[in-house]
Amino acid sequence: MHKVIGTETEFGITIRNQADFNPVLASSQVINAYGGSRRRIQWSYEDEAPGRDARGFGYEPVIGSSFESGLVNTVLTNGARFYVDHAHPEYSSPECYDPLEAALYDKAGEVVLADAAAAAQALLPPGEHLHIHKNNSDGKGNSYGAHENFLLSREIPFGELVRHLLGFLATRQIFAGSGKVGSENGRPSVPFQITQRADFFEEQVGLETTLKRPIVNTRDEPHADAGSYRRLHVIIGDATMSETQTFLKLGSLSMFLAAVEDGALPDPPELADPVTAVWKISHDPGLRATIPLAGGERISALDLQWEYLARVTAHAEAEGVDDVHRRVLDTWESVLTDLERDPLSTADRLDWTAKLRLLEGFRDRDGLAWNDPKLRLLDLQYHDVDPQRGLYHRLAASRRMQRLFTDEEVRWASTKPPTRTRAYFRGTCVERFAADVVAANWDSIIFDVGGDTLKRVPMMEPLRGGKDRVADLIAASGSAADLVRALGGDDG
Repeated sequence: MHKVIGTETEFGITIRNQADFNPVLASSQVINAYGGSRRRIQWSYEDEAPGRDARGFGYEPVIGSSFESGLVNTVLTNGARFYVDHAHPEYSSPECYDPLEAALYDKAGEVVLADAAAAAQALLPPGEHLHIHKNNSDGKGNSYGAHENFLLSREIPFGELVRHLLGFLATRQIFAGSGKVGSENGRPSVPFQITQRADFFEEQVGLETTLKRPIVNTRDEPHADAGSYRRLHVIIGDATMSETQTFLKLGSLSMFLAAVEDGALPDPPELADPVTAVWKISHDPGLRATIPLAGGERISALDLQWEYLARVTAHAEAEGVDDVHRRVLDTWESVLTDLERDPLSTADRLDWTAKLRLLEGFRDRDGLAWNDPKLRLLDLQYHDVDPQRGLYHRLAASRRMQRLFTDEEVRWASTKPPTRTRAYFRGTCVERFAADVVAANWDSIIFDVGGDTLKRVPMMEPLRGGKDRVADLIAASGSAADLVRALGGDDG
């Protein structure tokens, strides 16, 4: 099954010099400020069920909060969702056709947040300064998510996914982490580690996303035809600034899942203690540590990723591989090769090594110990979405970070939807018929076309609703009512 991909990023937020700072209020102000006076398209919670468990037990219905309203939860013209989630502004990208497109629309979220922050800053009193960071930890024991979503066939047993995913997700952090000074959540002290999230994972498998976080999340909410599709909701991963790293992070997992789905992989290496392996790998930026397997042998995260790459490559070459996924394999191989030779040789592609090289430079220049507050500030500043302040942006501007996209391409994606998934229909309708769109979600749009009832247009197939299918139909519709009639929309 084709791997449609999307990302969800909760951004860190603070307002300097605001004595009564409230993150929920600040996040609401940021989202309200984005796009000026454009009409808000509310999010529809119909059919959402984040409490449904893929293991076949446990269900907790959605209970809307007072903050879940059109004012702080909206749909963008690029097909994305922009809203307040757990006191953070969150950008959920539109559905993307492949990992390259998914990396582009993940990057577009940074432009959305930077623009929204600039608009909100203009409303603040003199002396107060709003900062938004694409990171995952506030350094005070709190972590917030960067999630990935992949479309799978419902036919694959969830237990089979778990069996293969535990080792892969525990070890892929060597090229998926964004780096962090220190440790948290009661883990052993360490000067610097590979990821921001590893310290916060405490279970192998589970439904939670904010407490007792599991390596494999069991949320069974496909946002599509539940009889055909499963959505794998991946919560173990960092928010990444590097375009190459985001592409590799999404692409390698997408191709790995395709091989698992096809039954093309042999029995996976079984880690003796996956949860401990996660933080121990993260705490080893030298990549020299080994982790125990269930059979008593030991292996490094790097060697295990080489094994996964070989298996995925064999499957891809047997099935046929397009240019984008060939690029994933080439990037995967080159990054592993360079990590093996010298981790810092990947500092032009990976956030954690770029950050480590940057911090080591400041330590050498100023004689700073790893516990110096200046290093924690630099760690945070790396993730600032403001191009004038963010250290990542400075590295990219000086061509010390490889890029996959131009600034113009990223800005275009911040307002225009992908063309090969249903996100095209959603985003185009929001842009053209905003006055008639009452609400939308991932699998439907609800129109008010002036009749006695609202009209709901379902979008249960993620690969339908692309430009090739609906562009002419939308262009030929003079109004939302014309479009609904042409589509045969259901009553809402």
